[in-house]
Amino acid sequence: MKREDYITWDQYFMGIALLSAERSKDNNTQVGACIVDKNNKILSVGYNGMPTGCNDDEMPWDREGEFLNTKYAFVCHAELNAILNYNGGSLEGATLYVTLFPCNECAKAIIQKGIKEVVYVSDKYADSPSTIASKKMLEMAGVSVRRFEPKGQELIIDL
Repeated sequence: MKREDYITWDQYFMGIALLSAERSKDNNTQVGACIVDKNNKILSVGYNGMPTGCNDDEMPWDREGEFLNTKYAFVCHAELNAILNYNGGSLEGATLYVTLFPCNECAKAIIQKGIKEVVYVSDKYADSPSTIASKKMLEMAGVSVRRFEPKGQELIIDL
């Protein structure tokens, strides 16, 4: 008889996104993303961080102050990193699992790459102009968006 208490595909892929977020060196917001195809194969992962080759010990991580002294001028978001990390061709029809609802800039990349579904955990910036614009574009482009629904199952990974 097979085991019945295994995790769902949504739990598995969101778990990968949550684990990827743990790689982020941002001291305020850690975001992770996982892109999968229609056959439930992982295509790519990403997390928010500085671009490759930019020493994150020398880059600013502040949230406030002069724009060039904040992380916002430099950090690559998890969704964009996952898209850029993929070297296998088309992402047409893929699903993106992400821990934070995508901003408008990431929404543009999601749409342009043909990703057709976004599954997210948090929408803490729902009222921000960036998120409002993101939702408008995703809807116009026919990208399905849904909030991840946890099943109350706890999984502990002790590394």
